[in-house]
Amino acid sequence: MPTADDNNMGRMDFTGKVAIVTGAASGIGLATAIRLGSHGASVVIADISPQDAGAAVEKVRSAGTAQAWASACDVSKEAQVEATVHGTIERFGRWDVLVNNAGVMIFKPLQDHTEEDWLKVLHVDLLGAFFFTRQAFSRMPRGGSIVNVASIHAVETTPLVTSYAAAKAALVSLTRSAALEGKPKGIRVNAVLPGAVDTPMLWQNPNIKSGVETIDKMDVGTPGDVAATIAYLASDDAAFVQGAMVRVDGGRLDRL
Repeated sequence: MPTADDNNMGRMDFTGKVAIVTGAASGIGLATAIRLGSHGASVVIADISPQDAGAAVEKVRSAGTAQAWASACDVSKEAQVEATVHGTIERFGRWDVLVNNAGVMIFKPLQDHTEEDWLKVLHVDLLGAFFFTRQAFSRMPRGGSIVNVASIHAVETTPLVTSYAAAKAALVSLTRSAALEGKPKGIRVNAVLPGAVDTPMLWQNPNIKSGVETIDKMDVGTPGDVAATIAYLASDDAAFVQGAMVRVDGGRLDRL
């Protein structure tokens, strides 16, 4: 027998909600901002490049988003994270959704990695997510949602990406811990693990360029494929999903 809740299934609606998406000037971040905005959210484009963030705002608005704001933010700098959150609440009056998407990747043999390399990747890919999550735990209302963009490299990886794979594995662990501590606060925390996605980061991979790693076109997804899963996890449709690690890789990991 259908229930009232069943009748509301599939009606993803972010009307009245405010989302911050990091690394949102291109790729998965931009696709996510557009997706959330198309479902009614006001969207904050947080990106390290003010120019790129501004251009992304225009793209998001032209795609039908009612309200969008660009915030220049280096997620590795906690003060800039705090400024973005403060500006968001000051402008929109609330903050409901966080998508930790910003990331960097260094391609080097393990023995050539330096301390500087490690710190650069960890500060962006892991600490950036932590800085925003800490803010969310004190500023988001009950019903808030955090989605971390990890990677299949967190569970199975390739040569030359030691620091990136380790940071993404740590981000998955952060997701678990934050889900446990977020539950009493009414904040859900989940992660997506994208596979090969048609972004510059994929095609700049020296393993791909050299032919050491080959990718079937059928295994390459679009930023929109990942954005759709992020939007679901951020929505009330996923109200009972907490601490999940969702692979979005077209099944490629099953064959690696």
